[in-house]
Amino acid sequence: MDEAWVPEATRDLDALSNPVRRRVYDYVVGQSAPVRRDQVAEAVQISRTLAAYHLDRLAEADLLTTGYARPEGRGGPGAGRPAKQYAPARDEVSVTIPPRDYGLFAEILVDAVAGADSDALRTALITAAERRGRAVDGQDPDLLTTLTGCGYEPRTTERDDIELSNCPFHRIAQQETELVCGMNRAFLRGVLAACDAEPDRVELAPAPGRCCVVIHPDQT
Repeated sequence: MDEAWVPEATRDLDALSNPVRRRVYDYVVGQSAPVRRDQVAEAVQISRTLAAYHLDRLAEADLLTTGYARPEGRGGPGAGRPAKQYAPARDEVSVTIPPRDYGLFAEILVDAVAGADSDALRTALITAAERRGRAVDGQDPDLLTTLTGCGYEPRTTERDDIELSNCPFHRIAQQETELVCGMNRAFLRGVLAACDAEPDRVELAPAPGRCCVVIHPDQT
């Protein structure tokens, strides 16, 4: 079959079917800043040439974006040419065969809750979100692993906060930000409770380039 006829969703799946390329992708999306091929090569333990090959394939599939910049601290004459850098594409990718649009169903529900002007309905939504979080399997001692399993991309900051590079509810959050972010916070409170962690570590703290919630370190 000519590649021009292959659906975009199929190309995304093909791009991640290679196990080395998947490790490359997982490394890039776990970083808080764009990365160069030499960083990827060292992290994944492959050659720089192979790293560049897989990075470019991921960029061709629109799973990564590219740009050029000099390494931090280098500038002026003699600094060399800017290096190619790679960062995650933030467009949502979701594939089901045959096609099903659960996101549309969720949008309809959120529209209904937002338009109902009912405190009781909003409270029920927040309660249900935290209850679903508490139902998560929290047996893994690594909270980051549990969060990854819930669809987040967690990273630890220098202050030992856990920030989330993405929001699994991004599409709907664009539509009803306050409502969905409150639900997200409640869900994560439930996840921490399931992991025998203090739910009050979860704070609603929106900022560009990451999820609206920050998980602070354990103070005990």
